[in-house]
Amino acid sequence: MPVRSAWLINRTETETGQSRADTRLSPVGTMAPNGALSSTGGVIPGSAGGEYLMSGLYVFGESAGMKASVAPGRAVIQGRGSAGAYPVVLTDYTDVTFGDGNASNPRIDLVVLRVHDAQVDGGVRTEAVLEVIEGEPEATPQSPQLPEASLPLARVTVPAGASVGTGGIAWADAVYDMRVSTVAVGGILADSWNRETAGGYPGQYRDTSSTLQRWDGTRWVNYARQIGGIAPQGALAAGEYTGQYRDEAGRLQRWDGTVWRPAVPSTAWANNTDGGYCASTSWVEAVTDTVGPTITATFTVPVTGAVLVTVGFMGNTGVDGQWSRMGVNIRKDGVLVVEANEVRSATVSSKALTSVSATSRVTGLQPGAVYTAVSAYCSSAASNKGWFDNRFIRVDPLV
Repeated sequence: MPVRSAWLINRTETETGQSRADTRLSPVGTMAPNGALSSTGGVIPGSAGGEYLMSGLYVFGESAGMKASVAPGRAVIQGRGSAGAYPVVLTDYTDVTFGDGNASNPRIDLVVLRVHDAQVDGGVRTEAVLEVIEGEPEATPQSPQLPEASLPLARVTVPAGASVGTGGIAWADAVYDMRVSTVAVGGILADSWNRETAGGYPGQYRDTSSTLQRWDGTRWVNYARQIGGIAPQGALAAGEYTGQYRDEAGRLQRWDGTVWRPAVPSTAWANNTDGGYCASTSWVEAVTDTVGPTITATFTVPVTGAVLVTVGFMGNTGVDGQWSRMGVNIRKDGVLVVEANEVRSATVSSKALTSVSATSRVTGLQPGAVYTAVSAYCSSAASNKGWFDNRFIRVDPLV
């Protein structure tokens, strides 16, 4: 079998052992610790042209029958106890054969790359080999126990009654890839399967093909969260600290400790193109004889706590020498916090139809909170029936 290992058999005057080729081919030094005397086992990533995560030690079947093939590749296998880790290489495509299926029940077999070391395990063999570990046939089969000093490559379901004569194993559905990658200490693990395999030490990194993650001692955490970066779309349902940012459908949001708020609030706009009348001498929020007597613009306050509020309309007075005004009442959670007044209002003072607008700065609002700007109207006299058409409210954040 074309399986070689370094650091397993010494070369002596009378016996063959580790050769120069073994040393060149085996992944000597490609190890990451997961304990004081242990290393993380796995397949060395890489493929011709760099197209795939890893092509080595891939288990597959190409034709009906009971044989599968294992692609050449390199791996690190952690030995039992304090035996250390073994660098292993498979140099050629190699077949493995599965026993016939049970007459009544399916079973699950494991394809493993295994190291036998007589000095450590007390056996009679000292070699690295490919093996099929056969499971127990059951109505709901379970994977067999993984031997020590072995690396699982694939899980294969052997149907009841499977044999060469009955068509063998349906490889397209029967093989589950169990390979995991390993790299040298300080390297970034390649893990496109995003399996929940624990890290070996705090500060280890892995690439899930979409996110760089850091092992914090208990879990993998997206790297962007730790350094104040912007979490990608769908990565966070809730923030992890106040001031964290995320991308939500192309919009930047900031976590305020309770909910996500727009990081840079957008302009709020409300308008109505149907005209109406107001003859009230005190501020009211609706005009009469119209569709949509009240208009409301909802806005989020930026971190400065300040906004620009613009109101405008096209209108006139009912009586020469009188005036009619439009302003806004600003509310938070239904409570009035800024009342309409003449300083922050747009005013007409003629019976001639005129377009007017006014912009004012409003400060002292709560950053990140949601407010509403509600239209308000008044006239100089009850006899002055002011006309308000094409009404609008615009609120711009001051950042």
